[in-house]
Amino acid sequence: MLTNAFNTASAGLQATQIAIGIVSQNVGNAGTAGYVKRTVVAVPSGAANSGVAVSTVSRTFDDAAWKQLRLETSRAAYATTMAGTLAQVDRQYGKPGDATALDARLNAFTQTLQGLASNPASAAIRSTVLNAASSLTHQIRGIANNVQGLRTGLENRLTSEVATASSLLSSIAELNVKATTTFDATARAGILDQRDQQITQLSSYLDVTYMAQRDGSATLMTSSGVVLVDHGEATTLSFDGRGTLSLASAFSTEPSKRGVGTITATIPGGSRIDLGSRGALRSGSMAAALELRDIVLPQAQRRLDDLALGLAQSLTDKTTTATQAGSGFELKLKELANVKPGNLVTISIRTGTAERNVTLVASNLASRPVDPSQTIDSNASSQTFTIPPPPATALDFANAISSALSAVAPGLTATSATAGTVTISGAGVQGVTATITQPKSASDFSEAYPQLPLFVDGAGNMLVSGVLDDAPQRVGLAQRLTVNAALTGNSSPLAAIGTAATGGSRPQFLYDALTGAKQTFSSASGIGGGQASYSTTVISFAHDVVAAGGAAAASAKAMEERQNVALTTAQGWFSKGAGVNVDEEMSNLIALQTAYAANARVLTAVREMLDTLLRA
Repeated sequence: MLTNAFNTASAGLQATQIAIGIVSQNVGNAGTAGYVKRTVVAVPSGAANSGVAVSTVSRTFDDAAWKQLRLETSRAAYATTMAGTLAQVDRQYGKPGDATALDARLNAFTQTLQGLASNPASAAIRSTVLNAASSLTHQIRGIANNVQGLRTGLENRLTSEVATASSLLSSIAELNVKATTTFDATARAGILDQRDQQITQLSSYLDVTYMAQRDGSATLMTSSGVVLVDHGEATTLSFDGRGTLSLASAFSTEPSKRGVGTITATIPGGSRIDLGSRGALRSGSMAAALELRDIVLPQAQRRLDDLALGLAQSLTDKTTTATQAGSGFELKLKELANVKPGNLVTISIRTGTAERNVTLVASNLASRPVDPSQTIDSNASSQTFTIPPPPATALDFANAISSALSAVAPGLTATSATAGTVTISGAGVQGVTATITQPKSASDFSEAYPQLPLFVDGAGNMLVSGVLDDAPQRVGLAQRLTVNAALTGNSSPLAAIGTAATGGSRPQFLYDALTGAKQTFSSASGIGGGQASYSTTVISFAHDVVAAGGAAAASAKAMEERQNVALTTAQGWFSKGAGVNVDEEMSNLIALQTAYAANARVLTAVREMLDTLLRA
């Protein structure tokens, strides 16, 4: 009986001593990041459960809370990255009401035109007009360059983040091995703490799904199903960054066409998976960086390019509506004879209740399909038609247009039955318009028409006609837009007074063209809230561009704030189960000290009894 009491008390002392050590460890690490509270699980031992033993040292936390923490960490990193970048874009446009804001610059420019219309003879006012125009183009170029710089910054950021994420995957795999080969419970708990902390850190870069294995290791996957870590093996992530991105740098699933870096996951077996493609990563800062670089910022660039194109073409282009003649619509040769590469012939077609456009783009090259997003209607069927060499007749134009229609709208034809006209006809044709650039060149200041090439493509002081023959002129135009150099030396063409046939004074025409005449902008810019082309004035489009930037930034900021609240909640939930409550631990310590003293008293009593027996 004495032996049983001795063994029981000894086992109790050992178990209590270990438990006290765990409590001390908990208290000592109460403020340590990533530390999870430990508890001791005791089980009976000895004959007839006469003793006690420490079965294991376990980490106490809520699995659901930890899963939610990883999820919210990933979402918060995504939201923060989006909000930070969109706030930078919004700052480029300037504060609403600020004199240096983009829309305010455009308003100031149109006001100088209005002043010039009242006093066209004033050289000082003409100089003011050119200075205001130069300030406007300088700001547009600056915003476009800064947006492009943000894309390059994201490319470089991805280089760094992918390297860090790949290093974390390798470290997690190594910790998996240690966790399955370490049998000391306390040391193993520390390894699991370290591994879990690294998994949470990894979650800030990309979405991670965690699966616990029976041997204590962890398997990690992306939400799209790509295995990142399995037991002791890790997928390697790499990023083939391109350094400074150009205007044409874009993502493509075809390596030969891709102008930006992509994230490649190389799994242990050697297979390679492209994580840069859309949808492969769904959350985390890397997913946000890819979305910003490939979708959000290019759309911001497109808006600026559309504004630059609209600003230039509103002052140089004339849109003519064809007159109905029988079952077709007639365009006069005198309108088409001045056509330039990039000018448009737009045909509206109704099929049943559906309406669509066919866009024909003038070109010096052979007829070919074109990307409709580079025209004013991203939903149209688009094709180029070859400009006949001069002196071209109406029949030459009819043949060129008809050839293009055969490729994109086989039911339509162009003929020249009446001298000097081109008639476009076919089933469902509702109307035809031609948009033609009036000046023959950037130095053409003819007073035969009010149009004036005030804004030009800075690449060679070129006329802006939207040419698609090589790279689309629209792409990157915001970074090249400038005031016509020919006008800076001689501003008198600004003040030309036309006849009634030319529409009155040129300054008034320029003012009306920007503030009253509507231009058609493609839905590819994302302005207008729909899939159809957007018709508005240039000055209203500029306001819409600024408003869209502000709305995107505000929405991203609100999402960031909501997500930070969700992350804080998740952290609190996890800490409630995994964190150390010092008061609770001190209460446990008092109870353990009492138990330790009781076991010690039993040992003392046993020793005294043995001493008494030995003396007898």
